[in-house]
Amino acid sequence: MGERYFSLMTYAERLQKRIETTGSALCVGLDPRPDLTPGDMAEFLRRVIGETAEYAAAFKPNIAYFEAMGIRGMEILEALLQEMPKEVPVILDAKRSDIGETQKYYARSYFENWGVDAVTLSPFLGYDTLEPFLDWEGKGIYLLAVTSNPGSADFQRRDCEGKALFERVGDLCTRAQEQGKKTNVGLVVGLTNAGEEVLQNLPDVPLLVPGLGAQGGSLEALKSAGTAPNVVNVSRGISYADGNTDYAGLAKNWAEQIAQGLS
Repeated sequence: MGERYFSLMTYAERLQKRIETTGSALCVGLDPRPDLTPGDMAEFLRRVIGETAEYAAAFKPNIAYFEAMGIRGMEILEALLQEMPKEVPVILDAKRSDIGETQKYYARSYFENWGVDAVTLSPFLGYDTLEPFLDWEGKGIYLLAVTSNPGSADFQRRDCEGKALFERVGDLCTRAQEQGKKTNVGLVVGLTNAGEEVLQNLPDVPLLVPGLGAQGGSLEALKSAGTAPNVVNVSRGISYADGNTDYAGLAKNWAEQIAQGLS
C-alpha cells in the first residue's frame, strides 16, 4: 500500500493543515453496523466517505466493527483504506496494547501494511509497549487518557502517587517529545468527561475527542484545551442518524457545530 503522508511533515502538521483547509475539526467515525445498514456494506461506507470528505479533518474507522464481520469485514476495511482520500488523515481506532515482539507487529500492520496515519493505543502496559510505534516519521498515536464512559472514574481519574492516572499518561507524551521521537503522541479525551480539571493537567498535544452526539458530550469543555490540532469524532450521528441519509449535510452540520462550539 502506498504512503499516505507527505515527506518532511509530521502527523500533527498534516492534521493542522487539513483543519485549516476545511475549517473543520470534525473526525468522521466509521462504525459499520450490519443491522442498521441497507444494502452492501462496502458501498454504504464508500458513500459515507465520499459525501463527508469535504468536511472531514480526519476519518476514524473503528476496527472492532470490521472484525465483527469476520474476514469479509477485514477485506472491506483494507480496500477502504486504499481508497481513502489521500488529503484526509486516517486514524485507526484499535486501542491495541501488548508487549515485546507482538507490539512491533501491530505497528508494522497498521503503519507499514495498511498505511494509516495514526492509531489509538492503550498505554497502561507501560512506555516500553509504546516504543515500537514511536519512530515512524509522519505518523501519530493517540493514548487513552480519559475515555467517555462512566467507568473511566474507576482507574483513569484515580490518584496514582500524587497525580491522577490520566496525568501519568500525559507524562508519556512529554517523555516521547523529550526523547525526540518521530511519531507525534496525542491523547484520547472523551468529551463527556473532559473538564478543566482534566484538560489543564494534560500536555498541549493533539487530542482525539469522542463523545459528541449520541453520547451527549458538550463542546464547552474543550474551550480550555491547548493549541495543538484537536479533532472531535462523530460516528452514529452521521452514518446512522435516524434514517437521515444526507451524509454530506449531516457532516456539514456537525462541522459547523464544532466550529461554533470551539470559537
